[in-house]
Amino acid sequence: MEDLLSYEGCRLVFEDNFDGAELDRSRWNVELHEPGWVNEELQEYVDSPESISVRGGKLLIRPVKTVHENGTISYTSGRITTQHKYDFTYGLFEARLKVPRGKGFLPAFWLMTTDEDRYGQWPECGEIDIMEIWGSHTGKNHGTIHYGLPHRESQGTVALENGDFAEEFHNFSLLWEPGLLRWYVDGRSFYETREWFSAGADGVKKPCPAPFDHDMYLILNLAVGGSWVGYPDETTDFEHAAFEVDYVRVYQKIQSSTEVTAHG
Repeated sequence: MEDLLSYEGCRLVFEDNFDGAELDRSRWNVELHEPGWVNEELQEYVDSPESISVRGGKLLIRPVKTVHENGTISYTSGRITTQHKYDFTYGLFEARLKVPRGKGFLPAFWLMTTDEDRYGQWPECGEIDIMEIWGSHTGKNHGTIHYGLPHRESQGTVALENGDFAEEFHNFSLLWEPGLLRWYVDGRSFYETREWFSAGADGVKKPCPAPFDHDMYLILNLAVGGSWVGYPDETTDFEHAAFEVDYVRVYQKIQSSTEVTAHG
């Protein structure tokens, strides 16, 4: 039986509708990273209105391609997080999104461990990907967790029967509870897992549900190229590409003693 998303017994603990004139820096950090920082990606993450802007009630993350006088090409894009401003242990995480179409684009909405020293660096610390969509296959969403040492992952996918993630907005949600992770698109579940582990170089496993049992933070970013998604080519349209975010919301159960950790 299909699980439908329910907000019963939950309260809203974080919301950004991007109604202002610019990104709310009290909620979000803008991260800066050099090209090739992870996954052999091409983009440099920058703090620039060309790459990160708020217009018409939407957050826009745009990839920028620059052809230099000597013929070399560089790429910039945007990545924002709530780390150390709003961190969460358990909850229902949701964003309404529209993705760019084009070979080599990889927009993502995901969670990363706030304190990577608790269980170890990636992948021991754990990562939860709520939405990752290839720009070359914009009808299919990936929901994934990364964990363990050596690296392990569990992944589910969903393909739209009608519509396209690049043509209209869709809702992407994750239910995170102790011992359960469940992914949804437009309120319908497409994948869940109750199996993972945390083990370091010594091979000793920590008690379940580690590493998914402590604070994580939200990330929205748009990668250009990489070892998983592939690389842009002459068909990739940078001029009209944008990762559009209508809103981001986080809910937690009213009876839960574990709450959002807000700073500042």
